Amino acid sequence: MYIKIVQFIFIIILSPFLFGVINRTKAFFAGRKGSPLLQLYYDIFKLLRKGAVYSTTTTWIFIAGPIVSLSAVIIASLFVPFGGHPSILLFDGDIVLFVYLLGLARFFTVLAALDTGSSFEGMGASREVQFAMFAEPALFLSLAALARVTGSISLSEIFSNTAIYSWEKYGPLSFLVFGAMFIVFLAENSRIPVDDPNTHLELTMIHEVMALDHGGVDFAYILYGSAIKFWLLGTLLVGMLLRGCSRGWIIDSVIFILGMIMLAVVVGIVESTLARLRLLKVPHFLIVALSLSVVALILTMR
Repeated sequence: MYIKIVQFIFIIILSPFLFGVINRTKAFFAGRKGSPLLQLYYDIFKLLRKGAVYSTTTTWIFIAGPIVSLSAVIIASLFVPFGGHPSILLFDGDIVLFVYLLGLARFFTVLAALDTGSSFEGMGASREVQFAMFAEPALFLSLAALARVTGSISLSEIFSNTAIYSWEKYGPLSFLVFGAMFIVFLAENSRIPVDDPNTHLELTMIHEVMALDHGGVDFAYILYGSAIKFWLLGTLLVGMLLRGCSRGWIIDSVIFILGMIMLAVVVGIVESTLARLRLLKVPHFLIVALSLSVVALILTMR
């Protein structure tokens, strides 16, 4: 049991580090030195020492939004495997709870944005929900395809089995699922080409615009929750690439963490080489992910 607790601590501590890897990768391609790898840690600790200012038009929903969203992703982290090893909590059907927890985090983020009464935040909330209409089914159907292949509806069992057989026996299906999940991964984490986390132009913002009125501790919760969500969805991608044979917990954990770092590097490369899509093109991009997941699920029914 202590190993599972250590795995959870790794997730909690290492999640913000991946954002530093992304920023340094982008700085490398831009010919700059870039911010420190631990910059997000500094920002979170700085925000935790600050107070929060609340508009008189907001209610308890605005305060609860960041808290519930962060709590939801932390609970979701209890169900994801770590380096091919079982998660802290697992049971048949936890795959459904995992997706619903991510949906719960989004729901309260949107509610908090709408509670401000701001037209800009309402616009961002509308875009977030619209794109989620394509991203969430794509994620769920991708996991459903893997569940049919492995014969399990538990995340830990799905990815321990898939790591052994996916690329050798189910190459086309695995390619489709991986492609769909990677697109969803970029969209859910507000990365280019779907969204630009560094933009300051409200008319083009999606996820970031919903946090415009949050500050201090509340904004720290939002940043930290985004880092954990990045780790959770990245775990699904890296889990498909790792082999199922155990090389010992320490070696497996090191390989898995290196895989997560490499995923962050890939995201940095994508953001350095691709431009952001026009808002009208984003649904088309997400429909590609939905189509790939549907085809993968159909292939499992042969």
